[in-house]
Amino acid sequence: MALNDIEVQKRIKHMLAFIEQEANEKVEEIDAKSEEEFSIEKVRLVQTQRTKIMEYYEKKEKQIEQQKKIYISSIRNQARLRVLTAQNEFVSELLDDMKVKLIRLVENPEVYQGLLYKLVLQSLLRLLEPVMIVRCRPQDHVLVEAIVQKATPEYMKVSQKQAKVQVDREVHLPMNTVGGVEVYSGNYRIMISNTLESRLDLIAEQKMPEIRKALFGINPNRKFFL
Repeated sequence: MALNDIEVQKRIKHMLAFIEQEANEKVEEIDAKSEEEFSIEKVRLVQTQRTKIMEYYEKKEKQIEQQKKIYISSIRNQARLRVLTAQNEFVSELLDDMKVKLIRLVENPEVYQGLLYKLVLQSLLRLLEPVMIVRCRPQDHVLVEAIVQKATPEYMKVSQKQAKVQVDREVHLPMNTVGGVEVYSGNYRIMISNTLESRLDLIAEQKMPEIRKALFGINPNRKFFL
């Protein structure tokens, strides 16, 4: 049975409505899918950026902590250096005071003569050479000549060795030397320094740990004192 125009138009409208509805449903489906994908991608991007930001600030925090440790260590080292410098200056002043006392001791002829005799005899007994030359300050030359004459027999008695001991007439110790002597072998290859300065330096070096302990207490950075 042939359709008339009215029915054809109805069917066409029905088909168009169906197609339009189907298209709208498809659009809604695509919109929903796109919205879902957008939300997922947005969450992914936010999470990625959040992770990057957290990593960045964690790295910055570690850098700041490291810089803080370096700064604190630097400040502590500077403080230690200032303390050590002050301590060294104090010890130097103490040694200077001791040198002043030695100078005053030398100014006492009787005390200095006895000390000089012991220094000469000790030097001879340490050197133990057949020929020995005593060098002294120019102002001590006469005194040392007399001491050598007295100390030589004592040396030979103690050491059971013969020796020729003489005072150097050509070369002297500097006049500003506090006092004491230097004794050389006959060929000048061996020397014993028994000046008051060298004795002071030797004692200071040997006793420095004890001196520092007495002045500044036990050093917490050292486990042992030699």
